Amino acid sequence: MLSLNSSCACCGVSTATRAFHFQLRTPPSLFSFSPIKNFKFARAVSGFSDESNPNGEPKLNYSGVRLEEIVDGGIKSGKLRLDSWISSRINGISRARVQSSIKAGLVHVNGRVVDKVSFNVRAGDEIKCTIAELQQLRAVPENIPLDIVFEDEHLLVINKPAHMVVHPAPGNTSGTLVNGILHHCNLPNVEYSKEEALSDTEDFDDELNGFSSKASSCEGLDSRLSMPSIRPGIVHRLDKGTSGLLVVAKDEHSHKKLSEQFKLRTIKRVYVSLTAGVPTPVSGRVEVPVGRDPNNRLRMTAVAGAVNSIKARHAASRYKVIEILAGGSCALVEWKLETGRTHQIRAHAKYLGVPLLGDEVYGGTKSMVLSLLRPRTAPSLHGEMVKVVSELDRPCLHALTLGFEHPHTGEQVHFSCEPPVDFNEILSHLRRIGRDRISLSKVKFVKGAL
Repeated sequence: MLSLNSSCACCGVSTATRAFHFQLRTPPSLFSFSPIKNFKFARAVSGFSDESNPNGEPKLNYSGVRLEEIVDGGIKSGKLRLDSWISSRINGISRARVQSSIKAGLVHVNGRVVDKVSFNVRAGDEIKCTIAELQQLRAVPENIPLDIVFEDEHLLVINKPAHMVVHPAPGNTSGTLVNGILHHCNLPNVEYSKEEALSDTEDFDDELNGFSSKASSCEGLDSRLSMPSIRPGIVHRLDKGTSGLLVVAKDEHSHKKLSEQFKLRTIKRVYVSLTAGVPTPVSGRVEVPVGRDPNNRLRMTAVAGAVNSIKARHAASRYKVIEILAGGSCALVEWKLETGRTHQIRAHAKYLGVPLLGDEVYGGTKSMVLSLLRPRTAPSLHGEMVKVVSELDRPCLHALTLGFEHPHTGEQVHFSCEPPVDFNEILSHLRRIGRDRISLSKVKFVKGAL
């Protein structure tokens, strides 16, 4: 198993000058923001026409946007879903919002209401769509166990388990990290619009993000903070399937200082992954823009060179192979992020031709992994191999270490937490098939692994 220099079995905390002691404290308050301005567009057959409010400011909530268009002949008959097609025609709107509009009966195909999001559109179909009004969602405090690596009155460092969503989103308003933080910090229920919710399918940085919400009551908070909008200060996020370390600010000063560090790229983040295949060369730097895949809104794509068809953003990752596993069919890879784009490591790994194990979205499918492992696995291990691979249900990616300057004390703090059981189980199995250590770096292998 992977192990770090730590004060307990799985997590480590250190600073440049002294060790922090774990503390459980209720924050005195969180901070407030002004409500986000709404926007609105209207679309005719020939394109969008902007509307403004009485003050001449644009609106951006997309409520009432109308799309009237005929599906062109460039698609394969019966192969494109209605929600995907509409999403591709209206930039900047979430697929969940489009799906809500379809289910509300606001979409007509060839003059008939279609309320099935998976309806297949065909060339020549006439589509008329009106985007639904924003719905208010409610995030309530939930007594969700949180693996708190460190806490003081200014911030939390949490070891997020795989499968936990960080921010509430349409269709997923409970069981999130935010719900757990609201309970842990004794915060009230909060209401927020669907468009303000952040989800794994939205195109945004995992850096410099917060959760913007409206609170019906701010009992116990300072009166200056009892304004229309508060937010738990989640400065960055991890994908639903990614496990590991995440920092949460408890006050405005901490949020500001941590956000500045992310912006200046002084935050130290190290991830480990298991890849299908071995990167060539075994260490390097990937500087390839990442943007939304125009053919699949659930996926990002890394595209080198000039990018005209997608709005790609600068992205850079450094990687290093720690071990070559299973006769060269897989690898344990360390990643250090210079930027923090959505799905950055997953997209860059695919670009290198080595998708993460278990990453069905980016090509690391179970069938693909089995095809790599079978020729290199002894027949006596085939049964176990199939069992282990069949249990892969998320990308094998873990946020291993996190380091930053404490926003109040100015000390350099460093946290580490080893991967969870599911990651270590597949790693152990791959090692039994075969291993070739390239570099141990700062990661040490213990518990009989050597």
